Amino acid sequence: MSTNHPDPEATGADTPYLDFAGTTPYEDYVQADVLTHLQHLRSDDPGEMVFLVTTQVMELWFTVIVHEWETATRALREDRIPVARDALKRSLRELEALNESWRPLAGLTPAQFNSYRGSLGEGSGFQSAMYRRMEFLLGDKSASMLVPHRSAPRVYAELEKALGEPSLYDETLALLARRGYAVPESVTTRDLTQRYEPSPEVEAVWAQIYASDDQNDELVRLGELLTDVGELVWRWRNDHLVATRRAMGSKTGTGGSAGVAWLEKRATKNVFPELWTARSHV
Repeated sequence: MSTNHPDPEATGADTPYLDFAGTTPYEDYVQADVLTHLQHLRSDDPGEMVFLVTTQVMELWFTVIVHEWETATRALREDRIPVARDALKRSLRELEALNESWRPLAGLTPAQFNSYRGSLGEGSGFQSAMYRRMEFLLGDKSASMLVPHRSAPRVYAELEKALGEPSLYDETLALLARRGYAVPESVTTRDLTQRYEPSPEVEAVWAQIYASDDQNDELVRLGELLTDVGELVWRWRNDHLVATRRAMGSKTGTGGSAGVAWLEKRATKNVFPELWTARSHV
């Protein structure tokens, strides 16, 4: 027998279920109680809460985007281009939402940021393992980025596995090679643990594809989706740069990075480089 005493005004036929033996099905699925109690503030500054929650939200978006790109990578390996395109399209909306996450932080004054910056200690966003997996999927590989995680066995193993696997772009180029395009063997058999470096031959392949009379060709559309991804990644890096420059100027970043100088260097790099340079030859 229920011991609840619902509001008499909320007992109509259209009233949702209110009485559950345990936790609600919503809680069981979403784990909202876990998510909303993961915020452990380290200062008395009221602004720290939005910084912490926004950062946690970014981590969740990283996780979703990694899932989409891994789905697309597998699909390309299996020549299932429609499945890959669908995953990439979803990731575009997710990247847009991720980039919007900068808004709550973008207007921080130096004094506001400094009021809780010390609470971060040596913590820095470049230590994010899930963001590193995103970068690896984009072809930006570096074994040194595993070092911060060597004391976290599960995280380290996941990153080590991702380091040695083909990136999203690697699988794209392997697909083009299977389709008969002149992707050089030095690219298709490269050391996957190393950062992808641009190739003039790959640039020529993309120029050939983009010069097609059929601009609805599935490879043209795939190239455009990857270009959309690259553009949003570039916007993410630039928004990060602007937010950091506004909050702390040119000071050394947390975790020992060069702060704005390091972000400026990152912001100049394009992912999937030949997709951008090939346009000059079409």
